[in-house]
Amino acid sequence: MKSREKNSGSKCVISMHSRTTTIIQDPKNPGHTKTFTFDLAYWSHNGFQKDKDGVFISADPGGKFAGQKEVFHDLGRGILDSAWQGYNTTLLAYGQTGSGKSYSMIGFGANKGIIPNVCEELFQAIENRDKNQEYQFALLVLPQVRDLLSRIKKPGGLKVREDQQLGFYVDGLKSVPCENYAQIERLMEQGAKIRTTASTNMNASSSRSHMVITIQFKQVFLDRHLTKQSSINLVDLAGSERQKSSGSEGDRLREGSRVNLSLTNLGNVISALADAAMGKKVLHVPYRDSVLTKLLQSALGGNSRTTLIAAISPADICYEETLSTLRYAERYDYEYVLNFALCAVLPHLVRTPSLFFLQEQQMMKTFPHLLNINEDPQLTGVLKHFIQAGSCDAGQAASNAITLQGLGILDKHASFTNSGGKVTVTPYSKCKVIVNGVPITTKTKLQHLDRIILGSNSAYLYIGFPSERGSEDLSRFDYDFFQLERAAAEGVSADKLGAMNSGDGKADPSVLAVFQDYVKLMPLVAEANQMSKELKKGLNMELKVKNLASSDSRGCDLQKEVTVKVTHQRTHQVWIWSKAKFINRKFLMEELYQRFLDGEDSQVSQEDDPFWDPVEVVHLGSAHIWLQSLAYCMKFEEQVEFLNCDGLEEAVLHIHINPCSPTGQARGEEDVVTDPVDLLGKRMDFQIRLVQCLGTKWLKEDAERGVQMGYRIYDLPNTLYTKPVWKTVNPQIDETVQFTTLNASQEFLNYLQTNALIVDLWGLQEGCAELSCSRLDLMVTGEGHILVDTKKISTLMDTGQVSELYLKLLKLEQETELLRNINRVLREENVLLKESTERTSSTQEGERPLHCPSQLPEFITWMTAQGPAAREINQMCTTQQASFDREFARALKVFYQSMNVARGQFLKLRHYKPPEDDQMLRPFVHQQSQMLKDFGDLLESSMWKLKNDVALIVKQKKECLSHTE
Repeated sequence: MKSREKNSGSKCVISMHSRTTTIIQDPKNPGHTKTFTFDLAYWSHNGFQKDKDGVFISADPGGKFAGQKEVFHDLGRGILDSAWQGYNTTLLAYGQTGSGKSYSMIGFGANKGIIPNVCEELFQAIENRDKNQEYQFALLVLPQVRDLLSRIKKPGGLKVREDQQLGFYVDGLKSVPCENYAQIERLMEQGAKIRTTASTNMNASSSRSHMVITIQFKQVFLDRHLTKQSSINLVDLAGSERQKSSGSEGDRLREGSRVNLSLTNLGNVISALADAAMGKKVLHVPYRDSVLTKLLQSALGGNSRTTLIAAISPADICYEETLSTLRYAERYDYEYVLNFALCAVLPHLVRTPSLFFLQEQQMMKTFPHLLNINEDPQLTGVLKHFIQAGSCDAGQAASNAITLQGLGILDKHASFTNSGGKVTVTPYSKCKVIVNGVPITTKTKLQHLDRIILGSNSAYLYIGFPSERGSEDLSRFDYDFFQLERAAAEGVSADKLGAMNSGDGKADPSVLAVFQDYVKLMPLVAEANQMSKELKKGLNMELKVKNLASSDSRGCDLQKEVTVKVTHQRTHQVWIWSKAKFINRKFLMEELYQRFLDGEDSQVSQEDDPFWDPVEVVHLGSAHIWLQSLAYCMKFEEQVEFLNCDGLEEAVLHIHINPCSPTGQARGEEDVVTDPVDLLGKRMDFQIRLVQCLGTKWLKEDAERGVQMGYRIYDLPNTLYTKPVWKTVNPQIDETVQFTTLNASQEFLNYLQTNALIVDLWGLQEGCAELSCSRLDLMVTGEGHILVDTKKISTLMDTGQVSELYLKLLKLEQETELLRNINRVLREENVLLKESTERTSSTQEGERPLHCPSQLPEFITWMTAQGPAAREINQMCTTQQASFDREFARALKVFYQSMNVARGQFLKLRHYKPPEDDQMLRPFVHQQSQMLKDFGDLLESSMWKLKNDVALIVKQKKECLSHTE
């Protein structure tokens, strides 16, 4: 693993149980694995040790660790054998940057890779050659085709030509004859140095440039007048991080054909050749579709043999990229976007390398110097800039003692001073210089092993005076170290992103992956900002972590992801780009910027400009309103914060959530329930009223902007949006929506007790499309209220029942709710009548009754205190009142019995499920309609009888009162 992967506590998700099988485990779902089968699979993650020469070997003789020797034995010797036999051979190395592809090809230190081993063994064989044989070697270090050694920069680079005899060739590219392996080794080292410098000049990081090394090998058999000629192509492809960038997520722009087609066409060529080898009819092999396939035509088709090495990272935070690489290798899915650069090694290099390297070695021992740090470990430490006594300027101008290239580096960028046994660095005005992750603006003393970043992303390790140096391990100061230090200085770390918030003390792999994305994108964003500045596009880009402090309706953290906030500095327009979209745009920006550097026309139409996008709605933040009070029929009124992606307050929402009657009347305290289960199966109505948005930062920044709000509740299929409000810091929303559940389910009541309503705040910009939703998909009551908790109704609708039956069910639910209310009122009246009867009968002479249920005039109460006649009249009234109460109770009892029968029919109706057979649907609907009719008749007759009984009792009471008077 790389240092960043180790430091973040990454786990290994790769396993190999044989020499041909690779298994990858999904870190988010450990039980989910994918298996891939290849010709060979090598394990190098652990189980190794160093021998006396520093070569990695297996710690256990029977272990599965495979070192460079095993890889060379299996692959390199096959390349050599093919070359001796006269075949053209190609070895392609593909994988994520830092996964080990360059290590496999070139190696490091004592652990030499395939390329040096192939070269070394070739020359060893030549030394033992027969006297009747001659061998000729030439080295080309290739692939936007440019001579990276030429001091004269040709706009557009070198041209690929075609000759009838030579085939495709690079016009102006020279080969270098080599007499021994030492020359090849020095040429490769010098080529790496030129590649490093060139990638900086070309505004392309090493991870997106290929290196193609071609060894032209000619065997001459003098005694037989026979010649064998072969080409050995060793291709170290660019990093595979771009697999999601091409046309990402519906981006209106796709990467340019020059970049995107290189590997796509390589895949097409290999697929066509594979089909031909299988005996399929192939009409055309598309060599001409890209520069790469043109250059490799002789090595891919015909008299050739090709091998692909796929290098993968075992870390869980690299799961997606590792999975893509495995799929790439298994299926030839060549859709990864790559760029390549050709560099020619000229014959001046052969004459002077020994002297040059000796001088460099001596200066390194004498002077403090800057050592380049590259994303590709193979290119780290290739460039050395010496700081000799006195002051020396550093920058792009050729007159500087230290000539630097790269984005954001000016002609006079910084001054280094070596005086009195110390070295200082002083930035020139407004030039970017970062020391140990912190930007500096004044003279700063440098300490041994200080980390320096010049411009956007040119990284150097400062090596102090010989007296300051020790035996420290410089390998830990790699590219990741610089970026992690830079992120920490900006206040970003895995811990601050919540990697250790899981509760079990273990790091969350998804958060670690987000942190890795953040660190990887930091230098890219810096480069994009510099290109925007130089091209005068006026954009400023900054990294944001989406959902950094956001949670779902249950309070659980949402999945975090890195986004890029893009702001136009003049118009204040804002866009939010995903990681994939930004990467896609970044490479398009590089192409446009390269044309600018080459002096070509860099003006493009707005539609083709990677720095432009149509204006869009921007998500500003979310507010959480917990719904527990609604489960107890209690109203809620509060001011709640909208929190943005950084967890900071964006605005304040004033909101009301009130339980109400079907007609919209607010419920009182008497409707509050002590247990939500009391609401089970009943109709519930409530209103959500968004009153006002206070102190909106989005509107403070630009008075011409507007806002909208949106929310969904429970099973609502669509998001509801408020009307847009423009040009006011405290927009008055004042919108009320009433929701209804006709038959509250246990699931809905649980939702109210455990979930929050999430209201999203959206920022509107001039020219953007406003948010809206269609209410055609929403179910509504007869009063026009939006129905929620509609699972049962939806199920009925999904099974194919006609809308007429659905409407009848809705009407039935409404009538049932009305009957429930009538029943509740009658119950209360009955209780009052009984209490009144008891108080009246217990009233003693001379006492004033507490309540008269029949609401008789006050003089009846006065008569109770009069003589015997009056008491007789009062007793008669009391007796008649008791009789009336008994009649009323009997009527209610009959009504309740009828309601129980009706309730049974209703439950039967609700549980009567439609048939699965469509042919039986019509009889079912007919039977259902008949049951509805019977149920309605029963309700109507019961209500009619209750009304008649009550009317008769009232008539008798009136007659009694008249007689008494």
